[in-house]
Amino acid sequence: MNFRKLYDFLRDLQKNNSKEWMDANRSYYQEVRDDYIAWLNELDRKLQQEDAGYTPTDGRKAINRINNNLMFHPEKPIYKDHFGAGLDLGGSGKQGDFYIHLGINESFMAGGFYKPKKELLDSIRQAIDYNGAELKSLMNKKSFKEMFTGFMDDGDSLKTSPKGYSQEHEHIDLLRMKSFAVQVDLTQKTVIETDFMQLCIDVYMEMKPFRDYLNQAVTV
Repeated sequence: MNFRKLYDFLRDLQKNNSKEWMDANRSYYQEVRDDYIAWLNELDRKLQQEDAGYTPTDGRKAINRINNNLMFHPEKPIYKDHFGAGLDLGGSGKQGDFYIHLGINESFMAGGFYKPKKELLDSIRQAIDYNGAELKSLMNKKSFKEMFTGFMDDGDSLKTSPKGYSQEHEHIDLLRMKSFAVQVDLTQKTVIETDFMQLCIDVYMEMKPFRDYLNQAVTV
């Protein structure tokens, strides 16, 4: 996969963010997209070999649309400034995916539940109430702390306790959170010049126990 070409395409697109430009450069877009889908399919195969519990995810299903949803966000440009893809997708909708985001302004890998629906958030909080020590143990593992800097919560945590939980709860710091996701920030240089597929596998496997805990929580 030529990731340099992927980033070049995104830069060209953002300089010419219009349907007219995209229509004139459709083959350019399709070439980059198809190459990325093929790369995702290869990563998908390798993750299946690494993790017996992995849910196979075809690259065409994994990759997100490059069009912004202008119905809900009319102020946004027509096209996104990144390629996003979610792997290890469960069909029930109750599984936090392994997400890869490659963009001109930011690139990262992430996983877990970012601002989940109330029913999922309630289930995660119930799991923490029952056995939050296990989640904290996973998060305090040395290799985990070195790879992930912390939760993606955008400062959106509750200032007080959620309904039904005491402010004196031993895991109140976790119970207050509205997102349970971690990420690894990437530079374009890292994506282009390193064995990026192996890095994705390493991040996935380090994140796996954390995601397993959350996925189990929302299915109980």
